[in-house]
Amino acid sequence: MKRFFKIFKIILGVILTAYSVVIISFLVFSPFEDRYSLAANMQGVFFSQSLFEILKFQEPENDELYFEQSVPFNKRGYYAKGFSLLDKAIELNPKLHLGYRGYMKLRFLRNYEAALKDFDRLDTLTENFVDAPWGEDIDFLRGEAYFGLENYEKAIIHFKKSIENQGEDWVDNQTYVYLGLSKYRLANLEEAITYHQKALSQSKYTVEAHIALAKIYAEQNKTEAANTHLEQAKKYFNYKRDDPYNEYLNEVYKSDLEQLENSRRWL
Repeated sequence: MKRFFKIFKIILGVILTAYSVVIISFLVFSPFEDRYSLAANMQGVFFSQSLFEILKFQEPENDELYFEQSVPFNKRGYYAKGFSLLDKAIELNPKLHLGYRGYMKLRFLRNYEAALKDFDRLDTLTENFVDAPWGEDIDFLRGEAYFGLENYEKAIIHFKKSIENQGEDWVDNQTYVYLGLSKYRLANLEEAITYHQKALSQSKYTVEAHIALAKIYAEQNKTEAANTHLEQAKKYFNYKRDDPYNEYLNEVYKSDLEQLENSRRWL
């Protein structure tokens, strides 16, 4: 039995040595793209983070390494570590990564002023170009930030600019929803109605617009119209705007429907 264990230990040692040689060879001699892809696809795994550290040692000026390494930390809410890596990526390549940091500050941290600083700085670096941080129009995101700051006048300016950037037929219909909500907060109910109706003209499934219109019409004692939009909101509620990672500023909930149904205005 002792002989067996001795042989087993020798074999295991050989296997581990061979494995180590393969790993070291891979880290040293394989194409950078292969090592980068492996690290990126193993996000959150201890080996992945170790591999990123090795890659950064080999290519300390590669901004993509810092960016990719930051992603799993930010997704899991470890923002101190995630943003320290993201800040380094921005230091190396601000044009490429400023938009993402602004997006994260807006949607995840709710730090609207800091988000605006990143969006504005990005805009100055990319003259004559409409940026789309993380795939969304920069003025739509700026409009959201000002909406979060309750600066509805400036929010309206940027949402309208987003329509100019993308065209009325292509703009995200949530732009019209936000315009309607901003006008409502400024007590301009008729314009609020117009914008929410515009959102619905793009898509009848825009639950946020149905709920907003039901509320406005209820306040105006237009019971039939209010009931119509409430029923549409209930019917299409599964199409509401949501995201598994964060809560939108204009997100609606079942409680909104219940509140409308229970309101004395419906009696």
